[in-house]
Amino acid sequence: MSYKIIQPLSLTDGIGLNQVRNEIDTVLNEGVKTILLDLQDVTFINSSAIGALVAMHKAVHGRSGKLSICSMRKQVSLVLKLSRMDQIFDIFADKEEFQQKNETPVT
Repeated sequence: MSYKIIQPLSLTDGIGLNQVRNEIDTVLNEGVKTILLDLQDVTFINSSAIGALVAMHKAVHGRSGKLSICSMRKQVSLVLKLSRMDQIFDIFADKEEFQQKNETPVT
């Protein structure tokens, strides 16, 4: 199974969210079904970002894909847990943990 890693710098503004959405759409159009959002650079997440993550999850799932998340900072992790998003997404501690369960990345 091949996968693509997307590493956004921010999820709190429309520009950052649109870039991630566009990247996900491009990856799906290329035929990649497994996407990992590496959130190591994301320091804050708000309700708009949560809504966008849910929409991205639905879009990926609707095309028979899988969207996972890794490398969350404590604040981001806490917000996702409080909003119960941790029950929707497969969450990994880091890329290495994700890679142990998946094969080769698409470059």
